[in-house]
Amino acid sequence: MKNQQAGKLLGKLEVRSARIGVIGLGYVGLPLAIEFARAGFPVTGFDLDRAKVEKILSGQSYIEHIPPSAVRELLREGAVPATDDFRLLGKMDCVLICVPTPLTSHQEPDLTYIQSTAAAIARTLRPGQLVVLESTTYPGTTREVLRPILEETGLTAGKDFFLAFSPEREDPGNPDFATATIPKVVGGLNRDSLRLARKLYDAIVPSTVPVSSPDAAEATKLLENIYRSVNIALVNELKIVFEKMGVDIWEVIEAASSKPFGYTPFYPGPGLGGHCIPIDPFYLTWRAREFDLPTRFIQLAGEINTAMPERVIERLQQALNRERKSLKGSRVLILGVAYKRDVDDMRESPALRLIELLRAAGARVGYHDPHVPVLPRTRKYRFRMRSRRLTPKLLGETDAVLIATDHRAVDYRLVGRHARLVVDTRNAMASAGRVRARVERA
Repeated sequence: MKNQQAGKLLGKLEVRSARIGVIGLGYVGLPLAIEFARAGFPVTGFDLDRAKVEKILSGQSYIEHIPPSAVRELLREGAVPATDDFRLLGKMDCVLICVPTPLTSHQEPDLTYIQSTAAAIARTLRPGQLVVLESTTYPGTTREVLRPILEETGLTAGKDFFLAFSPEREDPGNPDFATATIPKVVGGLNRDSLRLARKLYDAIVPSTVPVSSPDAAEATKLLENIYRSVNIALVNELKIVFEKMGVDIWEVIEAASSKPFGYTPFYPGPGLGGHCIPIDPFYLTWRAREFDLPTRFIQLAGEINTAMPERVIERLQQALNRERKSLKGSRVLILGVAYKRDVDDMRESPALRLIELLRAAGARVGYHDPHVPVLPRTRKYRFRMRSRRLTPKLLGETDAVLIATDHRAVDYRLVGRHARLVVDTRNAMASAGRVRARVERA
């Protein structure tokens, strides 16, 4: 490599002596830090949340599917495995940014976390460092937002320090795919940035997929999630249509899945959850407006998916009416509040919106979730609720059970025997066998 700074860092990456700093120790950053530690790199995790730092320093995990034994991989002799002291960023050779990219109340990108993180990096930025953004965002963020903040130091990206974008591809709770088994897309600001970023990630993933620019890498992540959003919206709309026709959407999906080509199954639900799919399409929609381009397809999918919680409450209300009961004053038990099956991840969970709507309608709401003992605070919601133990007595005292997340650990046979009314958004009761409860899908 002609660039001496790039050559020095490449040498460190080859012998795995490069110091890796991971900013943001959540569902993306913590697994990433662990994999680099397993690969032999000295790793330091950075987070503003002192509670997370303390847990890592004591070898504990705060994410259900990451065992304490994995966290202890970070506890190397002489290393600083986790800290909230961002002044130590200057000692890192590679800095990976894994911070949230939420939406504002107006459904526009909120880059506050990226901007504040970039400012923290800039305070100690030195020649020879590689900075990689992993947070999902719109095409142009790395070049137009991150780069200028870092170059306020007087250092030049691609020459004095190196810059790339490599989107995270985490799927919490997926037993088949984890950080170390998923190929990684990488887009560098220039040739040296790309080569260094690929060398870095090649140490922990089966393969890296180079693209021509950070913009292309940013767009790749959006395509992956918009693909899911649009297809989920399609089956959510079909569910409503088929329901009116007396056709079972779940039976139709299962039958269509027998086709060995040209079809991928997607499933309806009470709304979208997780940090990516409910949010990322709006990043592209916002960016497209700068080019005077409409994104009608994406916006329509967003409207359909966003409206699903209201649709579920409407179905619940109708089901209670058939029991000659009003939603107001009824005791409703929500089964599953995590955004997906078998995880403790509450990010953008549609169950939170369901609780909000039920409370606004005057219902008495409780929940049971074996993975979420206490509802955490979120940017939007501050519910003070604890998971209730699922017993025949609780089910018998409940006017309606609303299944929002189909955790495998829930005993649906018990629910079917002792509940009076079950409104099922996930087809979970299909595995319950013969039941006493009246079951309605929503």
